[in-house]
Amino acid sequence: MDSPSSDAPLGRFMTVAEVARRLRVSNMTIYRLVNSGQLPAVRVGRGYRIRTDDVNKYLNERYMDTG
Repeated sequence: MDSPSSDAPLGRFMTVAEVARRLRVSNMTIYRLVNSGQLPAVRVGRGYRIRTDDVNKYLNERYMDTG
């Protein structure tokens, strides 16, 4: 019997470069966020993959209304 968590979709994953382009920062900035634990990531081979949901969560937690 499968565990309940195995039925949950993992969502879409993005590369470090894709996240950097989306946030308009350097790849090194994304690596720093991952290494500091501010942005969860999964190591795949020599690179990282970051869930789109985690990127959105990171942005929402840091959103500031300037109005």
